[in-house]
Amino acid sequence: MSALTKILIVLLTISAVFLSGIVVTYVANAENYKEKYQKIKTKNDSLKSEVKGLNKQMSDKTAKADQLESKLNGKIAGLKTKCEQMDSKLRSSEREKASLLQKVNSWTSIAKDFTTTNDKQGQLLKKTLSDLNEFQAKNIKQKKELDDTTGELIEKMSIIETIKRENKRLLEEKVELKSRLDQILQPTGRVTAATTPVTQETSEVPPKQRYTRQIALQARVTAVDLKNSMAGISIGSAEGVKEGMKFHVTRGDEFICDILIIGVDQEESVGVLDLVQQPPRTGDSASTNL
Repeated sequence: MSALTKILIVLLTISAVFLSGIVVTYVANAENYKEKYQKIKTKNDSLKSEVKGLNKQMSDKTAKADQLESKLNGKIAGLKTKCEQMDSKLRSSEREKASLLQKVNSWTSIAKDFTTTNDKQGQLLKKTLSDLNEFQAKNIKQKKELDDTTGELIEKMSIIETIKRENKRLLEEKVELKSRLDQILQPTGRVTAATTPVTQETSEVPPKQRYTRQIALQARVTAVDLKNSMAGISIGSAEGVKEGMKFHVTRGDEFICDILIIGVDQEESVGVLDLVQQPPRTGDSASTNL
Protein backbone atom coordinates (compact mmCIF):
# COMPACT_ATOMS: atom_id res chain seq x y z
CA MET A 1 0.00 0.00 0.00
CA SER A 2 1.29 3.28 -0.92
CA ALA A 3 2.01 6.13 1.42
CA LEU A 4 -0.57 8.33 -0.28
CA THR A 5 -3.22 5.77 0.39
CA LYS A 6 -2.15 5.55 3.98
CA ILE A 7 -2.25 9.31 4.27
CA LEU A 8 -5.69 9.45 2.73
CA ILE A 9 -6.89 6.70 5.09
CA VAL A 10 -5.46 8.56 8.04
CA LEU A 11 -7.04 11.82 6.89
CA LEU A 12 -10.34 10.05 6.30
CA THR A 13 -10.19 8.51 9.73
CA ILE A 14 -9.43 11.86 11.30
CA SER A 15 -12.20 13.46 9.29
CA ALA A 16 -14.64 10.74 10.38
CA VAL A 17 -13.61 11.19 13.99
CA PHE A 18 -13.89 14.95 13.63
CA LEU A 19 -17.27 14.66 11.97
CA SER A 20 -18.43 12.20 14.62
CA GLY A 21 -17.38 14.67 17.29
CA ILE A 22 -19.15 17.43 15.45
CA VAL A 23 -22.31 15.31 15.12
CA VAL A 24 -22.22 14.36 18.78
CA THR A 25 -21.66 17.96 19.78
CA TYR A 26 -24.46 19.09 17.41
CA VAL A 27 -26.88 16.52 18.81
CA ALA A 28 -26.01 17.45 22.38
CA ASN A 29 -26.27 21.13 21.67
CA ALA A 30 -29.52 20.64 19.73
CA GLU A 31 -31.06 18.89 22.71
CA ASN A 32 -29.84 21.71 25.01
CA TYR A 33 -31.16 24.41 22.66
CA LYS A 34 -34.50 22.62 22.39
CA GLU A 35 -34.76 22.39 26.17
CA LYS A 36 -33.79 26.03 26.49
CA TYR A 37 -36.28 26.92 23.78
CA GLN A 38 -39.01 25.04 25.60
CA LYS A 39 -38.12 26.78 28.86
CA ILE A 40 -37.97 30.16 27.17
CA LYS A 41 -41.24 29.47 25.34
CA THR A 42 -42.93 28.39 28.55
CA LYS A 43 -41.58 31.45 30.34
CA ASN A 44 -42.61 33.64 27.42
CA ASP A 45 -46.12 32.19 27.45
CA SER A 46 -46.26 32.77 31.19
CA LEU A 47 -45.06 36.31 30.73
CA LYS A 48 -47.58 36.86 27.92
CA SER A 49 -50.31 35.57 30.22
CA GLU A 50 -49.10 37.85 32.98
CA VAL A 51 -48.92 40.73 30.50
CA LYS A 52 -52.51 40.02 29.41
CA GLY A 53 -53.59 39.94 33.04
CA LEU A 54 -51.67 43.10 33.75
CA ASN A 55 -53.11 44.74 30.64
CA LYS A 56 -56.60 43.73 31.77
CA GLN A 57 -55.93 45.05 35.27
CA MET A 58 -54.45 48.16 33.73
CA SER A 59 -57.53 48.55 31.52
CA ASP A 60 -59.83 48.07 34.52
CA LYS A 61 -57.81 50.49 36.59
CA THR A 62 -57.64 52.92 33.66
CA ALA A 63 -61.45 52.70 33.33
CA LYS A 64 -61.83 53.20 37.08
CA ALA A 65 -59.32 56.03 36.89
CA ASP A 66 -61.31 57.55 34.04
CA GLN A 67 -64.50 57.18 36.05
CA LEU A 68 -62.81 58.69 39.10
CA GLU A 69 -61.36 61.44 36.95
CA SER A 70 -64.80 62.12 35.49
CA LYS A 71 -66.33 62.20 38.97
CA LEU A 72 -63.48 64.36 40.24
CA ASN A 73 -63.86 66.67 37.26
CA GLY A 74 -67.59 66.91 38.04
CA LYS A 75 -66.86 67.61 41.69
CA ILE A 76 -64.15 70.09 40.72
CA ALA A 77 -66.60 71.81 38.37
CA GLY A 78 -69.22 71.86 41.19
CA LEU A 79 -66.66 73.17 43.63
CA LYS A 80 -65.55 75.79 41.13
CA THR A 81 -69.21 76.83 40.73
CA LYS A 82 -69.62 76.93 44.50
CA CYS A 83 -66.37 78.88 44.82
CA GLU A 84 -67.61 81.35 42.23
CA GLN A 85 -70.92 81.63 44.08
CA MET A 86 -69.08 82.03 47.40
CA ASP A 87 -66.82 84.64 45.82
CA SER A 88 -69.92 86.44 44.53
CA LYS A 89 -71.55 86.20 47.97
CA LEU A 90 -68.30 87.31 49.61
CA ARG A 91 -68.07 90.35 47.34
CA SER A 92 -71.76 91.08 47.99
CA SER A 93 -71.17 90.63 51.76
CA GLU A 94 -68.16 92.93 51.60
CA ARG A 95 -70.22 95.55 49.78
CA GLU A 96 -73.03 95.12 52.32
CA LYS A 97 -70.49 95.26 55.15
CA ALA A 98 -69.05 98.48 53.75
CA SER A 99 -72.56 99.91 53.44
CA LEU A 100 -73.42 98.81 56.98
CA LEU A 101 -70.15 100.23 58.31
CA GLN A 102 -70.98 103.50 56.61
CA LYS A 103 -74.46 103.43 58.17
CA VAL A 104 -72.98 102.51 61.56
CA ASN A 105 -70.52 105.39 61.32
CA SER A 106 -73.37 107.69 60.29
CA TRP A 107 -75.62 106.47 63.14
CA THR A 108 -72.69 106.67 65.55
CA SER A 109 -72.15 110.28 64.56
CA ILE A 110 -75.89 110.96 64.87
CA ALA A 111 -76.01 109.19 68.25
CA LYS A 112 -72.96 111.15 69.40
CA ASP A 113 -74.57 114.42 68.32
CA PHE A 114 -77.85 113.35 69.95
CA THR A 115 -76.04 112.41 73.16
CA THR A 116 -74.25 115.77 73.16
CA THR A 117 -77.52 117.59 72.47
CA ASN A 118 -79.30 115.50 75.11
CA ASP A 119 -76.58 116.29 77.66
CA LYS A 120 -76.86 119.97 76.85
CA GLN A 121 -80.66 119.80 77.06
CA GLY A 122 -80.36 117.87 80.35
CA GLN A 123 -78.00 120.49 81.77
CA LEU A 124 -80.31 123.24 80.53
CA LEU A 125 -83.31 121.43 82.03
CA LYS A 126 -81.49 121.02 85.36
CA LYS A 127 -80.57 124.70 85.33
CA THR A 128 -84.17 125.61 84.40
CA LEU A 129 -85.55 123.40 87.17
CA SER A 130 -83.04 124.87 89.60
CA ASP A 131 -84.02 128.39 88.53
CA LEU A 132 -87.70 127.40 88.75
CA ASN A 133 -87.26 125.97 92.24
CA GLU A 134 -85.34 129.06 93.28
CA PHE A 135 -88.04 131.28 91.73
CA GLN A 136 -90.79 129.28 93.46
CA ALA A 137 -88.93 129.48 96.76
CA LYS A 138 -88.52 133.23 96.29
CA ASN A 139 -92.16 133.49 95.23
CA ILE A 140 -93.28 131.60 98.34
CA LYS A 141 -91.06 133.78 100.50
CA GLN A 142 -92.34 136.95 98.83
CA LYS A 143 -95.91 135.69 99.13
CA LYS A 144 -95.40 135.09 102.84
CA GLU A 145 -93.85 138.52 103.20
CA LEU A 146 -96.78 139.99 101.24
CA ASP A 147 -99.26 138.15 103.44
CA ASP A 148 -97.46 139.41 106.52
CA THR A 149 -97.33 142.95 105.12
CA THR A 150 -101.02 142.78 104.13
CA GLY A 151 -101.92 141.58 107.62
CA GLU A 152 -99.91 144.35 109.22
CA LEU A 153 -101.44 146.89 106.81
CA ILE A 154 -104.96 145.70 107.63
CA GLU A 155 -104.18 145.84 111.35
CA LYS A 156 -102.90 149.41 110.92
CA MET A 157 -105.98 150.29 108.88
CA SER A 158 -108.10 148.89 111.69
CA ILE A 159 -106.16 151.08 114.14
CA ILE A 160 -106.69 154.10 111.86
CA GLU A 161 -110.40 153.32 111.68
CA THR A 162 -110.51 153.11 115.45
CA ILE A 163 -108.76 156.50 115.63
CA LYS A 164 -111.27 157.92 113.15
CA ARG A 165 -114.18 156.70 115.23
CA GLU A 166 -112.58 158.20 118.33
CA ASN A 167 -112.08 161.45 116.45
CA LYS A 168 -115.75 161.43 115.44
CA ARG A 169 -116.77 160.84 119.00
CA LEU A 170 -114.64 163.79 120.14
CA LEU A 171 -116.13 166.00 117.41
CA GLU A 172 -119.62 165.03 118.50
CA GLU A 173 -118.76 165.90 122.08
CA LYS A 174 -117.41 169.19 120.80
CA VAL A 175 -120.67 169.90 118.94
CA GLU A 176 -122.66 169.02 122.02
CA LEU A 177 -120.51 171.32 124.18
CA LYS A 178 -120.86 174.07 121.57
CA SER A 179 -124.63 173.66 121.63
CA ARG A 180 -124.67 173.91 125.41
CA LEU A 181 -122.38 176.94 125.21
CA ASP A 182 -124.74 178.61 122.69
CA GLN A 183 -127.66 178.02 125.02
CA ILE A 184 -125.70 179.63 127.84
CA LEU A 185 -124.56 182.61 125.70
CA GLN A 186 -127.93 183.17 124.00
CA PRO A 187 -129.39 185.44 126.76
CA THR A 188 -126.34 187.71 126.44
CA GLY A 189 -126.72 188.07 122.66
CA ARG A 190 -123.40 186.37 121.79
CA VAL A 191 -122.95 183.25 119.64
CA THR A 192 -120.08 180.84 119.04
CA ALA A 193 -118.28 180.51 115.73
CA ALA A 194 -119.66 178.15 113.08
CA THR A 195 -118.42 174.60 113.31
CA THR A 196 -117.79 171.99 110.66
CA PRO A 197 -120.53 169.31 110.43
CA VAL A 198 -119.65 165.97 111.87
CA THR A 199 -119.16 163.19 109.27
CA GLN A 200 -121.78 160.52 109.59
CA GLU A 201 -120.49 157.22 110.86
CA THR A 202 -120.49 154.43 108.34
CA SER A 203 -122.59 151.42 109.12
CA GLU A 204 -119.86 148.83 108.60
CA VAL A 205 -116.16 148.47 107.89
CA PRO A 206 -115.13 147.51 104.29
CA PRO A 207 -114.44 143.82 103.77
CA LYS A 208 -110.66 144.25 103.64
CA GLN A 209 -110.76 146.13 106.93
CA ARG A 210 -112.75 143.31 108.54
CA TYR A 211 -109.86 140.91 107.66
CA THR A 212 -108.03 139.32 110.56
CA ARG A 213 -104.99 137.16 110.26
CA GLN A 214 -105.57 133.44 110.43
CA ILE A 215 -104.43 131.64 113.50
CA ALA A 216 -101.35 129.47 112.76
CA LEU A 217 -102.64 125.88 112.55
CA GLN A 218 -100.29 122.91 112.82
CA ALA A 219 -101.02 119.44 111.40
CA ARG A 220 -99.48 116.30 109.93
CA VAL A 221 -99.96 114.75 106.50
CA THR A 222 -102.01 111.58 107.05
CA ALA A 223 -102.60 110.39 103.46
CA VAL A 224 -101.15 111.05 99.99
CA ASP A 225 -102.76 110.32 96.60
CA LEU A 226 -100.17 111.37 94.00
CA LYS A 227 -102.25 109.98 91.14
CA ASN A 228 -105.02 112.50 91.85
CA SER A 229 -102.66 115.15 93.35
CA MET A 230 -104.46 115.11 96.70
CA ALA A 231 -103.47 114.74 100.36
CA GLY A 232 -105.12 114.60 103.77
CA ILE A 233 -104.14 116.32 107.04
CA SER A 234 -104.76 115.41 110.68
CA ILE A 235 -107.02 118.32 111.74
CA GLY A 236 -110.49 119.46 110.71
CA SER A 237 -113.28 121.90 111.51
CA ALA A 238 -112.88 121.27 115.25
CA GLU A 239 -109.52 123.04 115.09
CA GLY A 240 -110.78 125.85 112.84
CA VAL A 241 -109.95 124.49 109.37
CA LYS A 242 -112.14 125.87 106.58
CA GLU A 243 -112.42 125.31 102.86
CA GLY A 244 -110.04 127.51 100.87
CA MET A 245 -107.33 127.50 103.56
CA LYS A 246 -103.80 126.77 102.38
CA PHE A 247 -101.39 124.60 104.37
CA HIS A 248 -97.64 124.69 103.67
CA VAL A 249 -96.05 121.21 103.83
CA THR A 250 -92.44 121.02 105.06
CA ARG A 251 -89.95 118.31 105.95
CA GLY A 252 -87.45 119.73 108.40
CA ASP A 253 -86.37 123.06 106.93
CA GLU A 254 -87.24 121.98 103.37
CA PHE A 255 -90.39 123.20 101.61
CA ILE A 256 -92.31 120.32 99.96
CA CYS A 257 -95.60 121.68 98.59
CA ASP A 258 -98.88 123.45 99.42
CA ILE A 259 -102.26 121.83 100.18
CA LEU A 260 -105.36 123.86 99.19
CA ILE A 261 -108.22 122.59 101.38
CA ILE A 262 -111.33 121.53 99.44
CA GLY A 263 -113.05 119.27 102.00
CA VAL A 264 -113.30 119.56 105.80
CA ASP A 265 -114.47 116.96 108.31
CA GLN A 266 -114.68 117.18 112.10
CA GLU A 267 -111.27 115.61 112.75
CA GLU A 268 -109.51 115.72 109.36
CA SER A 269 -109.37 117.60 106.07
CA VAL A 270 -108.42 116.90 102.45
CA GLY A 271 -106.97 119.20 99.81
CA VAL A 272 -105.32 119.53 96.39
CA LEU A 273 -101.51 119.62 96.00
CA ASP A 274 -100.03 122.88 94.71
CA LEU A 275 -96.48 124.18 94.06
CA VAL A 276 -95.10 120.64 94.39
CA GLN A 277 -91.31 120.67 94.81
CA GLN A 278 -91.20 116.95 95.59
CA PRO A 279 -93.85 114.33 96.48
CA PRO A 280 -95.15 114.69 100.06
CA ARG A 281 -95.01 111.75 102.45
CA THR A 282 -97.15 110.66 105.37
CA GLY A 283 -95.86 112.34 108.53
CA ASP A 284 -94.68 115.59 106.87
CA SER A 285 -95.51 118.79 108.78
CA ALA A 286 -98.32 121.04 107.50
CA SER A 287 -98.96 124.60 108.74
CA THR A 288 -100.93 127.64 107.64
CA ASN A 289 -97.81 129.78 108.19
CA LEU A 290 -94.28 129.00 107.06
